Amino acid sequence: MLHVTEAEYIKDYQIKISFDDGSSGVIDLKDHLEGAMFESLQEIENFKTVKFSPELGTISWENGADLAPEFLREIME
Repeated sequence: MLHVTEAEYIKDYQIKISFDDGSSGVIDLKDHLEGAMFESLQEIENFKTVKFSPELGTISWENGADLAPEFLREIME
């Protein structure tokens, strides 16, 4: 099972991210914030609250939204 090990907000909707399989890179979530849970994150100030959640092994936001590490790895540049 894949897990995020580090995440850092860069700019706009971009996050630098590292995984426990040794891969790392930048993800751009601008076009991936769909659905009710992610609606508030379309506002950049809300998006910037992104954090690495060691308990979940992925990234999450203050509103309770999170994304599966497998999805993040798939869209990594």
